[in-house]
Amino acid sequence: MAGSVGSGRRPDRPSDIVRRYLNLTQNVLPAVARRPETNWPIANDHCFQRIVLDAVCGGVWYDHIKRPAYRNLTQEQATRAVALCEAILNGAADLEELNQRSLAWRGKRAAKAFQPLFQRTSLQRKRRA
Repeated sequence: MAGSVGSGRRPDRPSDIVRRYLNLTQNVLPAVARRPETNWPIANDHCFQRIVLDAVCGGVWYDHIKRPAYRNLTQEQATRAVALCEAILNGAADLEELNQRSLAWRGKRAAKAFQPLFQRTSLQRKRRA
């Protein structure tokens, strides 16, 4: 399983990047989602975690990362998760589409053709430049 392979040891404390991911998904994104002017399809922390991790893994996250995810994310996965959270915050990532994709991977919605992850984000456009 990706994320469970590596040094073979589990860190006692999450790294800074994993703590940032947790703060974004547990606190920041849900707080923004609950603002009256925000029209997001979800507001609960576990939903943000599902959507972000599924997108990072390209499928149902627990098929790729050993549970609990925050203890088993690689630095690369955590970095990508933070980047996606920030893209959601600044409107560069389509949260509705990410949610539908996550639900489709889980068999809860009809699958449709999706653009590759991050294709439309300014973060990726800057990296390519």
